[in-house]
Amino acid sequence: MEEKDEYLQKARHTMSHVLAGAVKKIFNEDVKFGIGPAIENGFYYDFDMEHNITPEDFDKIEQTMHEIIKQNLDMKKRDVSRQEALEMFKTQPYKIELINELDENSEISVYSLGDVFTDLCKGPHVENTKELKNFAFKINRVSGAYWRGNEKNKMMQRIYVYGFLDKQELKDYITMMEEAQKRDHRKLGKELGLFFISEYAQGMPFYMPKGLIVKNELIKFWREEHQKAGYEEIETPMAMNRKLWEISGHWDHYRQNMYTFKAEDEDFAIKPMNCPGGMLYYKENIHSYKDLPLRVGELGKVHRHEASGTLHGLFRVRCFTQDDAHIFMRPNQIEEEIKNVLSLVDKMYKVFNLEYHLELSTMPENHIGNTQDWESAETSLKNALNRIGRKYVINEGDGAFYGPKIDIHIKDAIGRTWQCGTIQLDMQLPKRFNLEYVEEDGTKQEPIMIHRVIYGSIDRFIGIITENYAGAFPTWLAPIQVMILPISEKFVDYCKTVKDEMERSKIRVELDKKKKKISYKIRSATTQKIPYIVIIGENEINSNTISVRQRGTNQTNQFKLNEFIDKVTQEIEKRL
Repeated sequence: MEEKDEYLQKARHTMSHVLAGAVKKIFNEDVKFGIGPAIENGFYYDFDMEHNITPEDFDKIEQTMHEIIKQNLDMKKRDVSRQEALEMFKTQPYKIELINELDENSEISVYSLGDVFTDLCKGPHVENTKELKNFAFKINRVSGAYWRGNEKNKMMQRIYVYGFLDKQELKDYITMMEEAQKRDHRKLGKELGLFFISEYAQGMPFYMPKGLIVKNELIKFWREEHQKAGYEEIETPMAMNRKLWEISGHWDHYRQNMYTFKAEDEDFAIKPMNCPGGMLYYKENIHSYKDLPLRVGELGKVHRHEASGTLHGLFRVRCFTQDDAHIFMRPNQIEEEIKNVLSLVDKMYKVFNLEYHLELSTMPENHIGNTQDWESAETSLKNALNRIGRKYVINEGDGAFYGPKIDIHIKDAIGRTWQCGTIQLDMQLPKRFNLEYVEEDGTKQEPIMIHRVIYGSIDRFIGIITENYAGAFPTWLAPIQVMILPISEKFVDYCKTVKDEMERSKIRVELDKKKKKISYKIRSATTQKIPYIVIIGENEINSNTISVRQRGTNQTNQFKLNEFIDKVTQEIEKRL
């Protein structure tokens, strides 16, 4: 029996042809067709046409798609020669471009959806549209997309459609996406004063004071836990010369994503990752087997040239801080070090109440190194996972070209998954940089190396947890932990005394001195999602107490000041 996920992908792929057929039928003009793949939540198709598709067109397109499905049309495959394909698609420049890239003697497959639409396609598809009668779909949006993702090419219109095998799945997904819109970190980032992105530095976030507090707290947490775990922290230059990037392989394989410049006729690149600098750090000294494992961490700012159309808040940026670490070790230390990294991952993610699952990716077809080394490395990763008793999924052939890896996928509050952490065994860079250590018998050996991140990109992690918490950060992470509200101006001086006491205990506290009604001040503090609101008036002064309203409740409780300070400082210390 065919797996549900495989069948879903076939159905979605077929539906992209149905979408193209509907657009062709409705807009009786010279539509030029791009591509239409299945994607994670449905499918899309790219169109080049005069008519500007708007949300007002969605109902008509959906209705036409339903009409096409009801016709019970066969999806018929035909293999044609390159010349036949060129003739068949002679009015379709994007298809012609794809065909011309194929070998002269290639057999090319085309699929026809009855007489509604014929496309250049490898498949697979469902056999007949009657299989799609219960398929649930809804057009999500239309957006601009450069042909083949290249900003130098023409901008096309891309129609995105949600698509699932039944109505309940579609309904649940749309509900989740509506919740996600409310939690959008770009919206919350602006409302809460966390960060902004300027037109003068697209894809490069500016952190405002409150956002920088969040970032610095994450960094402080990272440093504390890594020091406990035996890591030493380094910092490497932001830019290094071409020779280094040639040794690492990035100059030949990654240069299109690197920012390069010349200085005194020498080529330089701003680093897109921290790894080569870590190699130079290791190489700077002679190492003995007694020095290993050597755990080296770096909170390095990296820059990557991403196409403008792919930029998305903090999720896809051109400049970000990566919590890289590299572990240099002997072969017999692999399992223990993998176990230690996974233990650190578990410890850190639990602070954010993040569930996660693990995926082990094995040797890809395009790999370097011999099979025996790969099998040994994969066995070490499996043994480490089995030792800690964690379930994991195996992704056959999805490893990095230089070694197998464990990817860590976290799950947020509304059920979305994000790949943040990764643990990669590198079988390439130690060779490229001629890294060595002196073994117990006096021979020189090549160390095994692990690349690993836990946050991944700190900036992206901030975006993820902002949405996970819907902007209501836990006390330890909140930019403002306590807001003090005097009921009237005559209580401001007393409130200042309270504020000073809290600040002496390292609590991030603000005093709202605006000449507004207390109800307005409470609404304002609530909108800022501050964990604690302290209200002070005549009653509080007379009873030597403070009234405290905790975020998420309308109830006010009385505390002695020292009791409340103890409560908040405990939450900060325990990262609650």
